[in-house]
Amino acid sequence: MFVSPFQLFSFSLLCIEYVGSKLYRHGDRSPIKAYPTDPYKESDWPQGFGQLSQEGMKQHFELGQFLKKRYTGFLSEDYDRHEIFIRSTDVDRTLMSAEANLAGMFPPNGSEVFNPDLKWQPIPIHTVPADEERLLSFPLEDCPRYTQLMNETEKTGIFLNMTEIYKGLIEMVRNKTGLEKANIETIWSLYDTLFCEAKHGMRPPDWVTSSVMETLKVLKNFGFQILFGVYKRKEKCRLQGGLLLDQIIKNLSNAAAPDSKQEVKMMVYSAHDTTIVALQEALNVFNGLQPPYASCHLIELHQEENGLFTVQMFYRNDTNVSEPYPVSLPGCSQRCPLQDFVNLTREVIPQDRNKDCQIRKEATDTGDHNHLH
Repeated sequence: MFVSPFQLFSFSLLCIEYVGSKLYRHGDRSPIKAYPTDPYKESDWPQGFGQLSQEGMKQHFELGQFLKKRYTGFLSEDYDRHEIFIRSTDVDRTLMSAEANLAGMFPPNGSEVFNPDLKWQPIPIHTVPADEERLLSFPLEDCPRYTQLMNETEKTGIFLNMTEIYKGLIEMVRNKTGLEKANIETIWSLYDTLFCEAKHGMRPPDWVTSSVMETLKVLKNFGFQILFGVYKRKEKCRLQGGLLLDQIIKNLSNAAAPDSKQEVKMMVYSAHDTTIVALQEALNVFNGLQPPYASCHLIELHQEENGLFTVQMFYRNDTNVSEPYPVSLPGCSQRCPLQDFVNLTREVIPQDRNKDCQIRKEATDTGDHNHLH
């Protein structure tokens, strides 16, 4: 395995980074859909609904440049197919985000240049069909027990309390938008549409005041929290984000094995806000806020001078700050020994998901939990 000295940014101790996983959300996009009374239709967006905008392309190009700079001396200067593997969901905006990101990371040098007028080179991005995706698209809809847990979540005190507090607003939203299923679980969709329209200079209807947007934002963030947390977090995570965490831990453990022949230094996952939330809830580090466009959760494996392997995590959700925020696994230091990291996350790693997904007792499905955006 090729390793290179990698000077840590927050510590002066020289150590070696063995492998890294990067999970990021796609960049700025058009809304996923319009609401019934929406004055703007799909034809008002250059490529229609759910598509990466030019702003989103710029955001990921910038993130790619940031990653290039951060991992100088760890990754080769030029693209090396043995060192980096990119996996995306099979969705236009995540595939395009990965392409823009790689354009920022690996502009062609020397013999890589195939057209002198083009500062770009093709780099493979791997994906699987949406109906086969079990690693990056959450919440997975194939799990009756998860549906049961979401139904139970709706009966908890905190959920009923939020429904009661915001009853008036939800009723107003239902009347103004024509959305029959306006509730705490579906409100993110409306907020998202209004947010996208405003960000792209489209004037909102008169009822959409800044106060209404602020309240919708609170409900939208709560909608993210209940997906994998709030109620029975560990069990929800075993059925959802624990799948991705399990894969990342296997990557780290393989790289740290004494006879490791792993060449890949960086696994990159291009996905969605719900993917980041699913992973961060499994790690118990979610801050309760929707991950912004092009936000990136970094997980790094380092070998210290004494030979001990440690895991360090960072979250880049603010491009105005030069360094990403350090993230600590609860119960461990920010430089968490790999074995401690494995032990502390064991409860959310699925052992037999098919069995765990079976219904415990009779339950009815009342909710639509398709949150991917």
